[in-house]
Parts: sequence; C-alpha cells; structure tokens
Amino acid sequence: MSAVVKPKNRGVRLAVGFFDGVHLGHRRILAGTDAVLTFRNHPLSVLDPARTPALLMDVDERISMLRTVGTKRPRAVHAIKFTKRFASMPPEDFVSYLRREFPDLERVHCGGNWRFGANGAGTPQTLRDFGFSVKVSRYAKYGDEAISSTRIRAALVEGDIELANAMLGRRFSVSGCSVHGKGVGCKLGAPTLNFEVSPPLRLGVYVVDTPYGRGVANYGTAPTMGECSWRAPVLEVHLLDGCNIDEEAPERPLKVEFIRFLRPERRFGSTGALSRQIAADVKAARLAL
Repeated sequence: MSAVVKPKNRGVRLAVGFFDGVHLGHRRILAGTDAVLTFRNHPLSVLDPARTPALLMDVDERISMLRTVGTKRPRAVHAIKFTKRFASMPPEDFVSYLRREFPDLERVHCGGNWRFGANGAGTPQTLRDFGFSVKVSRYAKYGDEAISSTRIRAALVEGDIELANAMLGRRFSVSGCSVHGKGVGCKLGAPTLNFEVSPPLRLGVYVVDTPYGRGVANYGTAPTMGECSWRAPVLEVHLLDGCNIDEEAPERPLKVEFIRFLRPERRFGSTGALSRQIAADVKAARLAL
C-alpha cells in the first residue's frame, strides 16, 4: 500500500471495484479519485471457482495502471485478497472496514452494478444510508452496448482485436519473460520469442508490436509440429526487424501489444507449406505498418 495523495482540505475520494482491464468504463469511475480499493484475486475464484474468467491483465499490471491512468497524481491502491471471510462479511461490517481504513473518506466512486457484503446485499444506496457520499458512474458505451470486461473478453475470444482495443481505450497486451522453445522457428527462418501466458485470446496469428518493433505472433499449440491437442497454448512472437533474439531479448517481462487478428491457427500438410504461410503472414504484418 502507498500513502494517499490528495489536495489540502479535501477528504479521500475512493474508487471501488475489481477493474479488470481498466477499460473506458472503469476510467469514468476512477476520474477525480485519490485512492482505489480493489482485490488481488477475482471474487469468483472464491465464490464459484469454475466460473472464474481468464483475466485481461495480471494483478501487478492492474495495480500499476490504477495508480496512474487519468490522473496527474499517483493514486494509492489498496489491493486486498478476497477470501471466504471477506465474502461473508455483512454490509454493515464492510462499512466499518471503510471507516477504519479510510478515516478521511469523503466520497465513494463506483459503477452501477457494484455490490458488497454477504450475498451482494450491499448497494450504493446502502452506503448512502450509512451517511456516505456516493458517486455512481454511468456506463460507458461502444456502439449501442455498455463496455464491460466480459464484453472485451468475448471480443478477444472471437479475434476481434479492434473492438477490444476500442473498448479498452488502448491496445490489449500481455507481458511475460521469454522462455526457450524447441528452435523450430529458427529452422523455418522465423525465430521467435516464446511466452507462457494464458490470455483470453482466440487461437491464431496476430499482428503485434513490441519494444523491439512490429511482429507476427502465433497463439496456439503448433499443430503442424505434431504437438498434443491438450498442450497449453504458447505465444510465439517473430520480430520483423530481425534483431538477434538470443542476445537482445530481455530477461525482464516484455510487453506484447495486439493490433490485428490475421487468421486462425491450423495444421499444415508440411513444414514447407507452413513456411510459405509464415512468409504471407509477415507480408500482411508489414502492410499493417
């Protein structure tokens, strides 16, 4: 946790929510706030683990963005673990928690669907009944529908990167440290950086950007190479500018931004056919510059 930075003579304005993706709708809630209360883990991981969604960003990325997005002063982010004990807390106990943790609390900012306390019994009106000032932000829309983390995940699973990026207000990205592959990409003339990540993405080929420039990425199980169908998907990124991957790839996490979906992953009849398709994918990525 970090200290709350706020103007003199003003109480804390606190944003509450999970904020997966920190999308354009979330930014309405965050506007004008000094601090954020969020959870490190998704509540469904405790309440109904089988329904826990694949998250749009990891907790460190989310906390970092919550601190800085849409503000000139860093916000304090209070990221706590969601537990069964917290889930069973009566609404009045959550009110006591807020008063204890944020003694200078002036106003709570939330979305219209935000609930708290056991069985989601607490609402923004509940806080008002206990004397809190509450600002409920209107839903941001893209097209005729509300922007939500669920809608963004659905767009990504369909390969609609442009729609997902429009709702996020930025490019969808993943970060991770490169791991050693089997060297197959080098043999095909397309060496890759390999990442063991689990984004909610359609299996297939994408145009991406990295700190090392434009790339073509395959997120999948490499079926042409005879991998088992149950193998966890891997993100393989071929950089177009031909940097020396072995020497230049950083050991620290590398950010990969998704620009466009090119095609679904599929099995080719030979490595020669795969090489020709990779060349076509690279050409398409260059045209997207």
